[in-house]
Amino acid sequence: MEGNLIIVESPTKAREINVFLKNNPAGYKVVSSKGHIRDLAEKKLSVDVEGGFTPEYEIPAEKKKLVAELKAQAQKAQTVYLAADPDREGEAIAWHLAVTLGLDPARTRRITYHEITKGAIEEALQHPRDLDMNLVNAQQARRVLDRLVGFELSPILWKKINRGLSAGRVQSVALRLVVDREREIIAFKPEAYYRTEGKFSTPDGATMKGMLDTKFKTPGEAEKFLADSVGANYTIAGVEKTDGVRYPSAPFTTSTLQQEASRKLRLSVSQTMRIAQTLYEKGLITYMRTDSTNLSQLALGTAKQFITENFGPEYSHPRKYATRSKGAQEAHEAIRPTFISNTDINGSAQEKALYNLIWKRTVASQMSEAKLLNTSITIASDKRSEKYVAEASEILFDGFLKLYMEGSDDEGGESDIAILPETHAGDVLKAVEISSECKFTRAPMRYTEASLVKKLEELGIGRPSTYAPTITTLTTTRGYITRGNKEGKPVEVTNFKLKGSALSSSSKKEIVGEDRGKLLPQDVGLMVTDYLVENFPSIMDYNYTATVEDNLDKIAEGQQDWKKYLGEIYPPFHKAVEQRLHDGQYQHSERIVGVDPADGLQIVAKFGQYGPYVQKGDGESRRFASLEKGQLIETLSLEDAIRLLSLPRKVGEYEGVDVIATKGKFGPYLKYGGTNITLPKKVNPLTVDLQTCIEAINSQKAAAPENNTIKEFHGEDIAIINGRYGPYIKHAGKNFRIPKGTKAETLDLEQCKKLITSKK
Repeated sequence: MEGNLIIVESPTKAREINVFLKNNPAGYKVVSSKGHIRDLAEKKLSVDVEGGFTPEYEIPAEKKKLVAELKAQAQKAQTVYLAADPDREGEAIAWHLAVTLGLDPARTRRITYHEITKGAIEEALQHPRDLDMNLVNAQQARRVLDRLVGFELSPILWKKINRGLSAGRVQSVALRLVVDREREIIAFKPEAYYRTEGKFSTPDGATMKGMLDTKFKTPGEAEKFLADSVGANYTIAGVEKTDGVRYPSAPFTTSTLQQEASRKLRLSVSQTMRIAQTLYEKGLITYMRTDSTNLSQLALGTAKQFITENFGPEYSHPRKYATRSKGAQEAHEAIRPTFISNTDINGSAQEKALYNLIWKRTVASQMSEAKLLNTSITIASDKRSEKYVAEASEILFDGFLKLYMEGSDDEGGESDIAILPETHAGDVLKAVEISSECKFTRAPMRYTEASLVKKLEELGIGRPSTYAPTITTLTTTRGYITRGNKEGKPVEVTNFKLKGSALSSSSKKEIVGEDRGKLLPQDVGLMVTDYLVENFPSIMDYNYTATVEDNLDKIAEGQQDWKKYLGEIYPPFHKAVEQRLHDGQYQHSERIVGVDPADGLQIVAKFGQYGPYVQKGDGESRRFASLEKGQLIETLSLEDAIRLLSLPRKVGEYEGVDVIATKGKFGPYLKYGGTNITLPKKVNPLTVDLQTCIEAINSQKAAAPENNTIKEFHGEDIAIINGRYGPYIKHAGKNFRIPKGTKAETLDLEQCKKLITSKK
């Protein structure tokens, strides 16, 4: 025997732990399995349903050499320690290693730790245990159930909607949340109202702003209020002061870290998890997949010491937080720095920023609450009964606010931390200016990645390890959702202002319905959701999905047999699948948008094999144009449809040659003679000017021929590209050869489709 072998998942983690143990007399060697060494096969079901839902695992070809090396090293070791992550996924990886490597149970031990530090690793080695098959079976149940749902639903979507689609137990419910919210927004009708604000001064020159307690519905009501206020006298009708307290937020869980990193650092959920993984493997933070807000006694003690020494004893207030997450998993710690004394780290800018966020949140959670003085001043007029209210909070003791304040999902929210001038009931005020501005009621907020994670957690759908991959599948892999902006509609409004005795009005364009950086469902996402909700209501039911998570928790706790549970829920689902496969029902999306007044031809929005598009006219003269990202068939306006169909557009002439702006699947470009010139993606071909086109032409005149697009078919996601090795067809991100001797310029749409189909 050659000492002891420790197997972890990550090479980075292996290097860190090797450093800690290199001088240990027990003689440890740390190696990496590089994640899972076996899994269900990708291209088949790999589940023996008739044989009690037994998974059929296989070792991927690229892992076979590694498995052989690990097996050889394990055979020489005195004891093999399986040291994968401390959750169900990690327990399953450890079990797969034990089975695949043929490890002797008498010489195999499982160790877990929540941080990669010398002390934590040595402590783990002092307390090894056996594999927890309850945790393994909970992970197997999730994996098998997700495979059954995805493997059986996806072919239905291929048949009923379009090829290449997929469904999933968690991803489809997450998609439904986004789609349901979008439908709420579509149904919402913004209503105008007038918000009135007064700016007042005290006799000693101090100023304050107060908001009128009434919102007016019409410009006439707002104007009359200001007209009635000419020459009004204002007094303080009341001053109310109350003591207030603000408490620090709990240390980070996976979900709250994702939310706060999104608000404060503008990181996507997947970026946050990738950076956190790096910090964990470097030994800088504790394990980053956790439902727990608990801190260890050691962390509580070191936080108290740091706060006392750096802020003063009055800023220290040790706390323990209760974990409130529905169906929280194993009793992990919250995400915290491994050493509170490390106020800064070496790393990339993003690593430093995320570490700083985790450090501040952890330390702030152990600091004293902030003490505030909340002040509300009511201002009355002798001309109207409505009153103005000025509110603010003055910090009497900053406590944790000295270090950290949690972000908010509210857009444009301003802090109410301020100081109002000292006033008393009966004091006389002077109106400096009163304004009444037209605003519009806002629809429910679209989800961001972070707020979607928050909602999933509230509903008990998914677990910390599933949030990031679920959103990546919906946005990047399948394209059911896109991150983007929704352009608002400008509405002409009239605002009013009273300054002294002068009442004036002004016109302004108020943008209604604008949204930035939100999750927007695409037409394919709406179609998939509508079909699944109608035909598989239980799979798409929020409560049902949360109940599945509860049952997986019971399996992890040893309270339920995983195969028996699958045997209860699979048969009715499979029966519904069989019925839908042969029911002759297909999901279509088609809507008459209107008639183009210029030529009287009808415009129809449709979803085709290559995505959503608009079509004008019929027969050989019909024209097509793809919808832009964020546009939906059910809300597309006639104006937007006509605009989409206006391409190609002649911008002008340059050196005697027409300059034609258009747009294809791969972005905007120019047709200039026999050459296609790429335009920057931010340039709109509908509005681009001639000078911008000339600059693009001159800068790309010497471009390599492989960058040229020979021909594009709008609305079909098909283009003929002149590549480095000759022309080829590009479709859905894949390239298809054109037979030798075929002139690419002569190929029409049907010929391209035949070549694509034959090459598949």
